[in-house]
Amino acid sequence: MKQSGNLPRSGFGSLVLIAAVLGGGAAAFAYTAGWLSPGRLTPERMIAALAPPGGAPLGHRRNHAKGICFTGAFEANGNGAELSRARIFERGKYLAVGRFNLGTTDPNAVDATARVRGLGLQITAADGEEWRMALINPPFFAVSTPQAFHDLLIASGQKDPEAMKAFIQSNPEFAAFAAWAKTAPWTESYAQDAYHGLNSFIFTDARGGERTVRWSLLPAAPAVPISQAELERRGPDFLEQEITERIRTDGPQRWTMVTTVAGPGDPTADPSKAWPEGRRTVQVGTLVVQRIEQERDGPCRDINFDPTVLPKGIRVSDDPFPAARSSVYRKSYDLRAAEAGSYPRTEVAKP
Repeated sequence: MKQSGNLPRSGFGSLVLIAAVLGGGAAAFAYTAGWLSPGRLTPERMIAALAPPGGAPLGHRRNHAKGICFTGAFEANGNGAELSRARIFERGKYLAVGRFNLGTTDPNAVDATARVRGLGLQITAADGEEWRMALINPPFFAVSTPQAFHDLLIASGQKDPEAMKAFIQSNPEFAAFAAWAKTAPWTESYAQDAYHGLNSFIFTDARGGERTVRWSLLPAAPAVPISQAELERRGPDFLEQEITERIRTDGPQRWTMVTTVAGPGDPTADPSKAWPEGRRTVQVGTLVVQRIEQERDGPCRDINFDPTVLPKGIRVSDDPFPAARSSVYRKSYDLRAAEAGSYPRTEVAKP
């Protein structure tokens, strides 16, 4: 792939912005994972690096700040029980609460300014165990380590264009993400996007066998390509309006959850590298989105989509990002909870 080191500064800026708002959890570091010295990075420093020049909007998530809630069900088909003993994979229907979102730190951003779209999801088993995850539409991540992501944020904030050039030279994997950002088609609906959990996790089956996996949610709705300019013409909040109307008129929207099992030698600690085609996949169930609710008063508002909240039968792998994201998510949650007065719930009129 051609290196992007010769891109103009304006091109760098747009790609950096995209990378900086990946999947809510991309802004991360390995403080809790223990592989990075706490003296070098802290949750406060990483959140500060994410903050826009005017400061973070109080009461909102520090990343993927614009979103809309949904409720529905995860319909497990039983196939996942071969891979993991998690109750959620036993055939049946389980409560699902989630959030469609945009990769932006601005809760009032125009939809067409956010290249990355995300889906936060919480599935609750009958015994109360929860499985939380944060997925995004790029098929691979922008950089290979949390440290590299921090370096990207710092470089993108420099006025000197040489800072970004130096970052790309030190992190050549960024070129693949840059190419995706420039060439991947936009769609006209949240319902038409595939969402990928780019991190690796370990599934343990009933006999104690272990497999390293990644998973994706693949939409039943066919993708309708749309230009960025056309999306902008449809209005600043078109995506949440469209998904609300789509479900009201067409009924529940569905995504098939597909797990991919790593093969020998596949990179399990580097989410910037996709696994080769032909790896074993297992369809384990269907996410059914049944109802859309505004975030301000919706059930997803107070959920921290921490990817280390896992049921028995699923655990983190050697991928450093989930534990790293967890620490930043907690800090972000604490901040917005303390600032709730700046993002008040709708006051219900008394009878």
